[in-house]
Amino acid sequence: MSTDVLDRLMSQLHQRAIDLPEGSYTTKLIRGGLSKMGGKVAEEVFELIDSAREQGQSGREHTIREACDVLYHLWVVLATRQITVDELRAELERREGVSGIVEKQNRHKEQGQ
Repeated sequence: MSTDVLDRLMSQLHQRAIDLPEGSYTTKLIRGGLSKMGGKVAEEVFELIDSAREQGQSGREHTIREACDVLYHLWVVLATRQITVDELRAELERREGVSGIVEKQNRHKEQGQ
């Protein structure tokens, strides 16, 4: 098993998406479908933005907690698609050193837009 907490979290979410254990919050989200999962992602993003406005160390710590909530809820969605941390790493590596503007333009060209 990986020593990386992010790898372990994604692995656990993948397993929960397959097993759907009763009493699991992850199971509840998945059974709610994309509307439930997406709604929680959006809610957590708004909470993250609000926490980032808070001043001082307590605001910083609150922002870290909210960022982790965003990651968890986003990763539940990814787990339902069996997307791995390694695939995320590969995509980020592909984009590394490329301007965000250029990357977005290239994506639109690839999609024929």
